[in-house]
This record gives sequence, structure tokens and C-alpha cells, in this order.
Amino acid sequence: MIEKHNKHNNKYCIIFSLVISQVILLSYFSYGQQQSLVKYVQPFSGTSASTTMASQHIEDKTERLANTIPAVASPFAMTQWTPQTQLSETKCLAPYYYNNKKIYGFRATHWISGSCTQDYGSFTITPISGQLKTSWNEVADDYNHENEVASPDYYSITLPKHQLKTEITATLRSGIIRITALKSDSVYILISPNSDQNKGFIKIDQEKGEISGYNPVHRIYQGWGQPAGFSGYFFIQIKKAFTISGTYTEGTHSNQPSISNKKDLGVFAGFKLQKGEELIIRSGTSFTSIAAARANLEKEINSDGFDAVRTNTKAYWEKSLAQIKINDDSEKKKKIFYTALYHAQQHPRLFNDVDGSYPRFAGNYQNEKISKGNYYDDFSMWDIYRAQLPLVELLQPKMANSFVNSLILKGSQGGWLPIFPCWNSYTAAMIGDHSTAFIASAYQKGIRDYDVNEAYRLMRQNAFEMPDSADYLNGKGRRGINSYLKYGYIPMEDSIPNAFHKKEQVSRTLEYAYDDYALSTIAKDLGKQNDYNTLSKRALNYKNIFDQEVGMVRGKYSNGNWYKPYLPDHREPYITEGTPRQYTFYVPHDLPGLISLMGGKKKLENELDSIFAKKEYWHGNEPGHQIPFLYNNTSSPWKTQQQVARILDEEYDEGAGGLSGNDDAGQMSAWYVFASLGFYPIDPVSGIYQITSPSFNQTTISFNTGKKLNIKTVKSSKNAIYISKIILNGKILLKNEITHQQLISGGLLTFYLQEKPLLSKK
Repeated sequence: MIEKHNKHNNKYCIIFSLVISQVILLSYFSYGQQQSLVKYVQPFSGTSASTTMASQHIEDKTERLANTIPAVASPFAMTQWTPQTQLSETKCLAPYYYNNKKIYGFRATHWISGSCTQDYGSFTITPISGQLKTSWNEVADDYNHENEVASPDYYSITLPKHQLKTEITATLRSGIIRITALKSDSVYILISPNSDQNKGFIKIDQEKGEISGYNPVHRIYQGWGQPAGFSGYFFIQIKKAFTISGTYTEGTHSNQPSISNKKDLGVFAGFKLQKGEELIIRSGTSFTSIAAARANLEKEINSDGFDAVRTNTKAYWEKSLAQIKINDDSEKKKKIFYTALYHAQQHPRLFNDVDGSYPRFAGNYQNEKISKGNYYDDFSMWDIYRAQLPLVELLQPKMANSFVNSLILKGSQGGWLPIFPCWNSYTAAMIGDHSTAFIASAYQKGIRDYDVNEAYRLMRQNAFEMPDSADYLNGKGRRGINSYLKYGYIPMEDSIPNAFHKKEQVSRTLEYAYDDYALSTIAKDLGKQNDYNTLSKRALNYKNIFDQEVGMVRGKYSNGNWYKPYLPDHREPYITEGTPRQYTFYVPHDLPGLISLMGGKKKLENELDSIFAKKEYWHGNEPGHQIPFLYNNTSSPWKTQQQVARILDEEYDEGAGGLSGNDDAGQMSAWYVFASLGFYPIDPVSGIYQITSPSFNQTTISFNTGKKLNIKTVKSSKNAIYISKIILNGKILLKNEITHQQLISGGLLTFYLQEKPLLSKK
């Protein structure tokens, strides 16, 4: 608990806080008028292997890569644009890696930032000079980072072999490339759909200066290799007259105007450019049709020049980033923070055209039209329900509402609420049922402009019913639901064969218990008492796989026997991407219950001390993201402040390797945003945030209501990181937590920090 002060000191602090609040507001106004925030974003962060301390715990090499890209687009865009240093749309291969030596062109990508999934529906534009060549090995260019410039609204590079300066800017659904010849020469533009299945279509109309085509999308995980029921469509305009055009496949070209379903297929357009001459390429994208891609381009770019488009996109980012304004002496911390905020605004992905059309979820090339708001996809839900989506709920509740409505539409169209919807399909990619957790989190924060009854029906169906075999194989429903309902946990005998992540029975039990709790909160609010009673009991199912003899969670058979041997610090088949020790702390909805099982608050503290002392805390993976904040439930909340400060300092950096493992659609980055502000949602459904020490001198958060929350730290010295007291709008906070409502109500939140921890009085 935070130390209480005597009455006279309290009165003085309250008066002082009220006086300085006006000064702070004035200083923030002046500060905000002068600052450009886009300049702090470092898009290369996370594009090479992790160099942080957490990387020592990574056993799977794919988890060592943050797998972000230097994406150019507006926030939450349909299509991002990136330099391409990696061929293929293969799972776990991002289009760009900082340490690669060759560049192949510039990709219109649907890569999920920071993931280990697949790119899909993408195409690549490659400018070359000299003789016409079409094989990847021949067109690739060496490059160095001295020639690269990257920001959220812009990317540029000079291709040394081809002597072409290439610049990119983009909108929500469209992109524009400007190529400048550094010498007089023949220049060719190659455009290729990036299908690994040798599918796709592309045609070129030399007379009109237009290129169009599509790259069919296929599924991975459940339904691996099957068509996803839509394609990535594109329409490209080049106003300068072609001198030559044609198609190519596998390095061989012809003068045919179209080509389909061939390996390494594409089209080329030739030009004669003088030194200093520019070539402008405008591209529109869509998931419904070529005509829609053209309409998107005409609406978003039309005849606008490159600089005008860039200016608009930069302004979009400035406005979005400016919702949180940092005032601090450390330029490095500003770079890390605004890069994290940039990464946390890549997904979910806008999926509808400017007229509202979008591909029907899990459909067969059928299109729908949304009547209100936008339709989104690519929900890396196992990751982002923890902090990335709660960050959207806090800053952009209308956007969060569209996310919820999109999930409901998916469930209504596909028959079941999807658990991890990506590429507009069911996937069963990860564990849990966290679409339910997210919807409950939004609902409890008052975000409810959607069909609540339909949302509840879909969530309840997942929680209580088993799909038929065909639907289950297709990725619908909770994995292992029958075992979970029968035993109150998933026993070791149920290997969960129809999932990408097989087994992992203990982790599934823990996460289903949380999801049951989440649904119970809505059931209670809607007056569904029987469901509430049942779900509340099921929320305690975590107790069924807690072995009190070892003091941790453990695999369990249907007869009640425990899995042997017990290795708490090793990856076990019943745990998802971690160890039993790490997953034991995943009971965010019932910490008093977990503390009781462990044997009291001191035992919890000792176990937390142990995981950090053993260096078993793995920040590079999501299941442990709440662990540092659990000290707030012990007699030593200062240890939360200590560990969070250490993690912020050691596990994030401004370099290309500055992220501790997969960024996972912005979850790792959202953790940084919350933790550095001084609060984190270990249980987003509750609307309660755990408090820690803010990283910055001053911060202003602007909410969509027009209210502002000013966060100020008053330090006893430069190295002060431990909280002595917190005052919110003149009142001392007596708990190490703050509510969502308190935050969005705005005002002044002042943290008083000291060098030594505030030890509890026994």
C-alpha cells in the first residue's frame, strides 16, 4: 500500500497540486504547439534479431525476431508499404529484415506486424535500369542503410546499381511511389503478385498506362493451403507513356499483355528517363475487386501529388501520436515510446473499401457492405487482448467499437465467433477464446454501440457448445471444449490434435477460466443469472490444475493423477510457449484465489522473487506480461516499480534489435506504452490498472471526449523510481491501482518518487 501522510501534510500537498496543475496545463499547451512527434518514430526498430536480455531465454529461433517492418501507411491501414529484402509470403518470414544484404523492390503488404504468420494478397513493384531483366537474382540490388530514410509516412532509398532514388508514401488503401533517375537510362518497372502457390493474375494496358491484377489468398493453420475466399486486388496507374511492355514468368519475358497462374509471374513497363526525371506510380488496393481498388485509389489519392499525399499522411500520424504527449529530457526514451505507439497502431487491419464493401468472413468470394463504421480483420487475439486492444479502448473507443462490431459480423456470417481471425478466416492458431475477453473488456468500459444480444449469443455458444466435426476441423469453437466441460480442466489424454498448437492443456485451462470470467461479467449485467452462476464457477477452474504440493500449475490426467516428472523451469507439452513456473501466475481475474492456493501474500512475493532471480521471466512472450505487476498484491509493491523500471530500460531500445521477441501485432509495444505511463491492465475486463512509476517527467493524454489527463512526476533525485505517494485531482490514492473511469475523467495525476523503496510497516 502507498504510505499515508498526516492531515497537515495532506492539506499542503492538495493545495500545491491544484496550483501547479494550471501551470502544467499552460506549459503543455506551449510544448504541444511546437513538437513534431513523427520524427521520434524509428520504423527499423524490431527489424533484426533481438539484442535484449530476454533473448537468452528464447528456444525457438523464430521468437528471437521481432518481425516488424518499416511500414508506410496511415494507422490501422488496409495495406502497408515496405522495402522488400525477403522473397515469398511464407509463414514467419517478414518482407523486410535489417541485416539482409539485397533489396528486391517495394511491397504492398498485408504482413501482420511483429508476427510469425504469413503475408497474403501482396504484390511487389521493382524499379531497375539498363537492360530488361526479370529474374529476382538479376534485379536484386545491394544496398546500405546510409541511403535509407524511414518514417510512418515516408520511405526512401537510392538503389546503387540502378541509380534510382525511390520514395514511398501511402494512405489507408493506396500508395504512391516516386522514382527519380540519377542518370539518363532505360528504366523498367516490374510488378509481381507474390503468390507462393504460383497463382494469380496480372495484365498491363500500355495505351492507358494501367496495370491490374490479384493475388489469391490461402489459409494457414486450420484449412492450411485452402482458398481463403478472397484475393488481394490492385490497380496501378503510370501517367508517363511506356516505350515497351509485356509479361514474364521465371525470368522469361514476352509481349503478351496478361498472364495468370505461373511461377514468378509479373508484368513490365519500359521508359526512357533523363537524369533528374521523375516517374510517379499510383497504386490502389482492395480485398473485393480490381474495380474497388481503382475506386479506392481515386478517392484517396486521385491526382494528388506525392508531396501532398505525404503531408496528409504525416498529419494523420501527428494527430494520432499526439494523443499522448511526452515532456522529458531523454530523446532516447521519446524515440522508444513513439515507436511503440506507432507499432501499436498497425492492426487490426482495415478491410473494407471506401464504399463499405468487404469480403464476407470465411466466405467464398462473396462480398458484403458495412452500413456503419468500418470492418477490420487480422486480430492476433491471444496477444493483443492483453494491452494493445485496451490501449485502443482507452485512446480511440470508437475504433474499438468497430473492432467489436467486426468480430460480431464475423461470427454471424461464419456461424461461430472466431477466436484468432486472420486473413478473414477461422484459424484456431493460438489458445484461449480471447475474442470473448476483448468484447467483455470493451463492454465493461461502456463501448456498446453494436448488437449486444448477438455478441452474447456468439460468446455463449463458444463457451457452452461443441461445433460439429466439419466446423471444428475448420477452426470453429474452443479447442478441447468437451474435455474442459466434463472435467473442469483439459486432461493430458486430450492431445488437442485439431489445432496448430497441440496439447498445451494446462495453459488452455487457465485461459478458458479467464474467458469464462470475462463472459460472466456480461451475463451478470444482462440478467442471465444461470449463465452467470455457471461461468463464475468455471472461472475457478484454474484451481483444478494447481498442484499445492509443488505450489504451481501442472499437467493432470483424467483420473486426477499429476503428470511426471515435474520440471517447473522447462518447456513442457502442457504449457504454451513457456514453463509451468511462468504460467502459474496467469490468474489475472482472481489473484486473491491464487494467493490463497500459494499460501499467502508472502509466498506469492517469494515466488515472484524466484522467477526474477532465476532469470526465468521472459518478457519476449505474452503470458508473462502481467507478472511484474503482481507485486502490487504483496506487501512489497515497490518491487513492481523496480522490475518494471528495469524491464523498460533493459528490454527496449532504439536499435533494430530493440524488441524482445515477436512484437505480435503491437502487444509488446503496447506493454511499453502502458508501463512507461505508470499503469497496466493485467485484467482488462475489470477496468482496473495496476500502478507503477511513470518513466517521464510529464505526460498529457488527450481523450476523445475532449478531457485530458496530465501525469506529472516529482522526483526527490534524478535516480528516484520508487513511489512515496500519488495524488489524483487533489486526493491521495490509497491503493496501487487506478480505474479506467478515473483515467478518462482527466485532471492531474502526480507521482512523488524517491530513491529508496517505501517499505511496508509490519
